[in-house]
Amino acid sequence: MTNPTQITAEAGRPFVDIVREFDAPIAAVFRAHTDPELFAQWTGPEQLSVDVKVFDAVTGGQWHYVSTDPAGGTYGFRGVFHTVEHEALIIQTFEFDGAPGQVSMSVARFEETPTGTRISTHTVFPSIESRDGMVATGMEHGATESYRRLEALLERDSVHSA
Repeated sequence: MTNPTQITAEAGRPFVDIVREFDAPIAAVFRAHTDPELFAQWTGPEQLSVDVKVFDAVTGGQWHYVSTDPAGGTYGFRGVFHTVEHEALIIQTFEFDGAPGQVSMSVARFEETPTGTRISTHTVFPSIESRDGMVATGMEHGATESYRRLEALLERDSVHSA
């Protein structure tokens, strides 16, 4: 069963909150967020391919990936993992190469539920305008589609093995 992705972006506030539950163990959901091969399989809209350049999901590690659309257009993203607590928390920065200097900070909490795992992400943008610009790019569609793809990935047995 597909669980809804709840996205809240209140007008006049530089935040976006995303909550999604998965019918999968916390170990598998966390692994899909920290294993570069798994991450590349679900992040972003389906029509984009993802090439992970750097993905060191440890406290102080860096990440960088490039998405490519069917016409060959590329979109780079990068950041730093400020805190990674196994199966509990990921705090990281996020910067789109197309909007340099507009660095956001995301706090993702992983919680066990009676049926699986809940991810709650709170992202802080440097300004309301920056947040509004990100929302205008279709962020809601991208997040919803990414989590749909993650759900399908989590249904595969290989994700659950370490």
